[in-house]
Amino acid sequence: MEISQRKNFTLIIDEFQEFLNINPSVFSDMQHIWDSHKENSKMNLAICGSIYSLMKRIFENAKEPLYGRATSRMLIKPFRIHTIKEILSDYNPSYSPEDLLAFYMITGGVAKYIEQLVIRKAFTKQAIFKTIFREGSYFLEEGKSVLVDEFGKDYGNYFSVLSLIANSKTERGAIESTLNMPVGGFLDKLEKEYNLIKKVRPYMAKEGSRSNRYRIEDNFLNFWFRFIYKYRNRYRIEDNFLNFWFRFIYKYRSAVEIGNMEYLYKVVERDYDTYSGIILEKYFRQLFAESNEYSDIQGYWDNKGENEIDLIAVNDMEKRIVIGEVKRNAKRISYHFSKEKQKTL
Repeated sequence: MEISQRKNFTLIIDEFQEFLNINPSVFSDMQHIWDSHKENSKMNLAICGSIYSLMKRIFENAKEPLYGRATSRMLIKPFRIHTIKEILSDYNPSYSPEDLLAFYMITGGVAKYIEQLVIRKAFTKQAIFKTIFREGSYFLEEGKSVLVDEFGKDYGNYFSVLSLIANSKTERGAIESTLNMPVGGFLDKLEKEYNLIKKVRPYMAKEGSRSNRYRIEDNFLNFWFRFIYKYRNRYRIEDNFLNFWFRFIYKYRSAVEIGNMEYLYKVVERDYDTYSGIILEKYFRQLFAESNEYSDIQGYWDNKGENEIDLIAVNDMEKRIVIGEVKRNAKRISYHFSKEKQKTL
């Protein structure tokens, strides 16, 4: 800060959250030094960290010394689909749709994961999965490495919740009945504090207003809306790789521990069509979002969790709506059935 009173420069500190383990008093020292010198200093201070929850706590918790000191925040996001396709094309100009889907499924556009596949020259579906399921693979421990520091001593419960979401138990009621414990607090933190999952509702479903108070006279309807309708919300893991890791690696961690990579490979082959179909839906929702043509992009399911519609994209300005079915196999699309489902909207 004293040097920056004489000349302009930029200082970058990486993995800033590690001061919590090394010497937390650094934050108070920085607060005092910054407040004392900032008016006469000409320094750009860029602070980076890889543990989202800790960086959020350091700068957004009102009890922390550096609260309110950041003038700008940047959350580094994955590459967009156009960029993912461009990178894959650079290394494998003749890539197939299956290659692209596998590349997207594993990396989700995260630069670090793309780098790992580039290093191994893994640009086809087969090469990608051989890279993941090899002895000593970077990807085998990555989920645990990323999240144990985030969750601390409660990581086991968080892992159980995330594993169930990755295995298609996406509703709170289903998660709680499987784990036999309340999970509202875990889901809330995973969504709002760790930014790892997202709550998704059927198209046109909105949070009720709480400004007025009402009561339902019918006891059964009161029960139904309290305990059944309430849990129509579903959750999904936002990071493609973490979703894959919990679905195939964490779930079969015993096979990983004994080094049976062939078994894992066979499990992926068995479940690939179903699992990749879900990722394909996400791919097209993201593609529509990145077109910047739509004000809202969601899916839809009715009160019974049936009559699902994969894609609903709305352009409020033009009063235009796109309703789409996403299937790996075009022969499985029934246009008559799709129109019947649309009538439930």
